[in-house]
Amino acid sequence: MPVFNRLAKIVGKPIPRVITPRIHSMVDYISVAVFLASAARFWRRNKRAAMGSLICGGAELAVVLLTDYPGGVKKFISFRMHREMDYGLAAMAATMPESLGFKEDDETKFCRLQGAMITLLGEVTQTSAIPANRSRGRAA
Repeated sequence: MPVFNRLAKIVGKPIPRVITPRIHSMVDYISVAVFLASAARFWRRNKRAAMGSLICGGAELAVVLLTDYPGGVKKFISFRMHREMDYGLAAMAATMPESLGFKEDDETKFCRLQGAMITLLGEVTQTSAIPANRSRGRAA
């Protein structure tokens, strides 16, 4: 896990879990918007960073839409699993500069910050608010 993500996890541990699933979903949608807006902003000067933002924004949007929480469209992924996937998305965002070859550019800071923010959100989100074995609305 990248350094800033580890640091965010350490900082977030002692903080009470005050973010509800509803607020978490709103922050997730804001994060998707930030990724997509950044892709548009980066497009002219750094196509690799723009593509990294598009990939991260698209992945996060897919997870958000498929999660069983307020704001999710298809109840396919449990909220607990969503939170674990957030850590993977955070690591993906933070390592995009190395993966796509723009680690020497200014856009690297954005990727690292987004990764750390996603990790911190996961650490301060309540997980006990939604049961793990909740019905997901699938047809039998």
